[in-house]
This record gives sequence, C-alpha cells and structure tokens, in this order.
Amino acid sequence: MMSHLAFVENFFLAVLLGSVIGVERQWRQRHAGLRTNSLVAAGSGLFVLLSQMIPTGTDQSRIASYVVSGVGFLGAGVIMRDGTSVRGLNTAATLWCSAAVGCLAGYGLHLEAAIGALTVVTMNICLRPLAKVINRQNNTSIEQDFYYRVTVVCKEESENPIRYLLLQAVSATTLVLQNLKSVDLNNGSHTVEVSADVESPTNQNQLLEQIVSRLGLEKGVSSVAWKAKNLSEDGA
Repeated sequence: MMSHLAFVENFFLAVLLGSVIGVERQWRQRHAGLRTNSLVAAGSGLFVLLSQMIPTGTDQSRIASYVVSGVGFLGAGVIMRDGTSVRGLNTAATLWCSAAVGCLAGYGLHLEAAIGALTVVTMNICLRPLAKVINRQNNTSIEQDFYYRVTVVCKEESENPIRYLLLQAVSATTLVLQNLKSVDLNNGSHTVEVSADVESPTNQNQLLEQIVSRLGLEKGVSSVAWKAKNLSEDGA
C-alpha cells in the first residue's frame, strides 16, 4: 500500500508538470490553457494513484487505460471544424500528453514524467516555427488562414442586389463570410459602400479577382476592389 507521503509527492508532481505544459498553452491563448492541462494531469495522476492503492492481485493498468480513452473524448471536444479547415488538433494532442505525464507522475516515475513534460513544451515551442518554414516552402499555410475584404461602391438602389450577389458568391466557394455591412457615404451622390470580410484556409487571390470582376459589371457600381485584410483592422 502506498504511503500518504508518496501519494502527496506523486500527485503534486503531476499537477506541477501539467501546469508547466499549461503555461505554454495559456501564453499562446489556446482553448485548453493552464487550468485545463493542470486538471487533466491532476486527474490522470489521481486515477493512477488510485490503481496503486487497490490491493495487490488486481490489474492496476486497467485504470490507466481508461484514462487514455477518457482523455480522448475530452480532446475531441476542443477540435472544431471551421469551413474546410480543422482547429484544435494540436491542443487535443497536448491534452493527451498531459494525461500521459500525469500517469507517469502517479506511478512514481518522477524523472520520466519531468522529461515528458519538458519534451511536450519544447515541441510546442520549437516545432511551430519549423512547421511555418515548411509551409512557406510549399506555398501553403496550414495553421494560418487568409483574410480578405471586398469593397463595392454603388448607388443606393443597387445596394440590395450587390449584397445578394456577394452572399451568393461566397456561399458557392470555400470562403467563410465574417462580416457584411453597408455604409452611406453621404457625399451628395446617394452612394453607399458595401464591404464583406471573408476568410479562407487557403490562398484565394484568383477567386477574389473573379468575384470582383463579376461585381464590377453590375449596374450602379462605381468601384469595386479587394485586399488582404490584417487581423488588427477594425479590432479583429
């Protein structure tokens, strides 16, 4: 039977190492941050400690196996689909690793648990820039979406048709509409500016050119343009 001192040492090591992983996640403002990773590691450690306090003769590894499957359901909760892209995979994998670190600490494998936690943090910090370099070499961006703004200046009577065409153009593509608004220019010519902010998981410059060319043919349109949009614009 495990002593109370060993129980406390193993449990608090699980919490500490889970917090180490969580600090890096919190710093990057991920959905599962400091508290989530700490709780996952703490819960995993408690379950493993429970298995060691069960009288000998029982299969102590069964509880650890249930921890693995349980954390799998938790990880699925942070994975979200956004258009054609999927977010949260790295967060889910980090939670899974936090559970493994907690299990190691719970079994009293302190050095192994510490090595595991530091390795997870190092991978999240160091492999991210490497992944971006690889993506740039392939002219693709997996972790960073593309944001665009389409702006149309037209007569007041053409506002509704232009808004409808913009919605129709976006819905027929992989673009995701973030914002659609109209602003009265108040310049005496009864014109309005219709703007749409859209997001895409891939580069869609050619598609934006086609949409702009199509809108430029509409009656009442005096100007139409698109540009890449920074997240800092309009407080985004």
